[in-house]
Amino acid sequence: MVLFGLLLLPILLLLLYFIVRPRPINIPIKNRHVFITGGSMGIGLAIAKQAASEGARISLLARSVDQLQKAKESICQAYEVEVSIFSADVRDYDAVERAINEAGSIDVLVVNHGVYYLEEFETQGLDVMKTMIDVNLMGSFNVIKAALPLMKDRKDKEPASIALMSSMAGQVGTYGFAAYSATKFGLRGLAEALQQEVLENNIHLSLISPPVTETLGFEQARKTMPEITKIISSTSTEMKAEEVGKITIQGIKSGSFIIPCKLDGRALAIATAGLSPQRCFIMASLEVVFVGLFRFVALFLQWNWYGIIKKKKGNSRKNQ
Repeated sequence: MVLFGLLLLPILLLLLYFIVRPRPINIPIKNRHVFITGGSMGIGLAIAKQAASEGARISLLARSVDQLQKAKESICQAYEVEVSIFSADVRDYDAVERAINEAGSIDVLVVNHGVYYLEEFETQGLDVMKTMIDVNLMGSFNVIKAALPLMKDRKDKEPASIALMSSMAGQVGTYGFAAYSATKFGLRGLAEALQQEVLENNIHLSLISPPVTETLGFEQARKTMPEITKIISSTSTEMKAEEVGKITIQGIKSGSFIIPCKLDGRALAIATAGLSPQRCFIMASLEVVFVGLFRFVALFLQWNWYGIIKKKKGNSRKNQ
């Protein structure tokens, strides 16, 4: 059986080499225009600094003018690059369109903005849910809709990128993440479909899936996080924004569709690959070979999570 598998592996690799789509690509960053939403702090600012360190021209969009100015100063002090800032709310399409038109043709669009409220579905207000949908999902539609014509008409015909900041919560739903996960799962559907529409324009989609990251947004979300969510989330270690920023730029440059940020994130990417695009035939082979194993691991995780939930719910009823 093992010998048969070893004989089959080269055939599998050869087949996958010819059928993976889209084809492998390298997306340059140096001397190109990188436009980042939610770029005034946290992961967005970390991405901007990483792109600046590689010689990109940077544009940042966020709501707070003061935070944008601080972000610009911190980048300019560290790197000799051009930095432009634009104040707009991503929920306002007209404001976003004006900012993007002023910024000019974009080579790499990083749709990084987002809001993050964690609470049990039953107790979370509909207004809070709507805010997450409007910012995380509709805001992404607004940014891409405004930028796409300029990206298609860019004079530089080198490969371009649209990178969407998702989350591991956009790969698997967990307790307390119901509304937030819904917005991040939506980004995956957007990315998969849009990739097919813009490939002929040499525009390539990426979906970044970081775990819990040490940012101001997460610290605020922790205030309403259910105890069960804290226990489940503790099984995955937090990352620093700078780590996510570096991995994001590396993933964009390689044209990766899914950009996981840790080893468990890579395993989750394989387990949830489904019909997502895959450029790398080696990664495609790992998905084919290990999907069954990682599905087994996923079932074990679900068993563990449901055990935690049952135990905590049982204790809560006893204490009432």
